[in-house]
Amino acid sequence: MRYGYVRVSSKQQNIDRQLEEIKKYVQNPRHIYVDKESGKDFNRSNYQKLIKKLKEGDLLIIKSIDRLGRNYQMILDEWRKITKTIHADILVIDMPLLDTRDDEKNLVGRFIGDIVLQILSFVAENERKNIRQRQAEGIRIAKEKGIRFGRPKKELPDNYKEILFCYEHRYLTLYECLEVLKVSKGTFYRLLKQYRLE
Repeated sequence: MRYGYVRVSSKQQNIDRQLEEIKKYVQNPRHIYVDKESGKDFNRSNYQKLIKKLKEGDLLIIKSIDRLGRNYQMILDEWRKITKTIHADILVIDMPLLDTRDDEKNLVGRFIGDIVLQILSFVAENERKNIRQRQAEGIRIAKEKGIRFGRPKKELPDNYKEILFCYEHRYLTLYECLEVLKVSKGTFYRLLKQYRLE
């Protein structure tokens, strides 16, 4: 049995381009599963239904590897589950080397597919490390130049300590203090904690 899987990250995104490609391989529309959810993990409702349907000898067709998910380690684990545990095959339309079917035209498909996926995983992991390193370097340089990160400090009235004193001695309620200081509860309690330590 052939199954297709289509994924976009949000309900606003269009699935037509992926569907058009998948329909060239999967004629029965009931065998095409669509998720409009993030690819951060595999806890997607229609993907889970599809995995429960897949059995040995079936073929899963996706447009590109990132439609399966974003995290390459998770993709590798899922790939192994489909090909080694379920014993189904996978075909990635945009990357013909990722075709695990064993037939006379594709004798080493599963082997090559596993190798290509390992390479993609390595490249993706390296790129993630490089991005983190570039971010860390950028932050360090910005800090050396005196650039501050995070929210700008809330401007408080000069008499804010008097307001905290009034709250401590029950002359003002919490909500009266919040109104005067124009701060959130969290900020107020942080100020109060700091005031008590002084």
